Amino acid sequence: MDHIAAVEQQMIQERLRRKLSEVNTAAQTYLSPVQDHINFNLQKAYFKCAYECFDRRRRQDEISTCVEHCSVPVVNAQHHFENEMAKFQEKLNRSLMVCQDKFEAAKLQKVGSDAVNALESCVDQSIEENIKTLPHLVGRLKASFSMSD
Repeated sequence: MDHIAAVEQQMIQERLRRKLSEVNTAAQTYLSPVQDHINFNLQKAYFKCAYECFDRRRRQDEISTCVEHCSVPVVNAQHHFENEMAKFQEKLNRSLMVCQDKFEAAKLQKVGSDAVNALESCVDQSIEENIKTLPHLVGRLKASFSMSD
């Protein structure tokens, strides 16, 4: 790889890092109420429930079963949240791979700087489209957790 290609590759990677940072910031902004609900409301309910399980009249296995029962809502919510986020990440990765494939094809055709511009445009569009799905993702999560807006 010649010096110009190396510099170009470094610039592309830096631009991509900035764009992915935008996605992370948007995701954190949109998803923070859902994460707060899981981390505070559901966790709080879990600890209150688990506290009630500790009664000297119960056997250890009864206490364990009770505490496990209390953890079900928060564990289910965390799994659901993680699954939705994994789907979002997978979709984003697929769209970025399409951009990368287009870029590699353009490089093979010796398109040069046009390839870089096309890559940047593709990445911008892909990221914007994925960010636009975040409110819908949050809506689905809020509905599944019976959260009000």
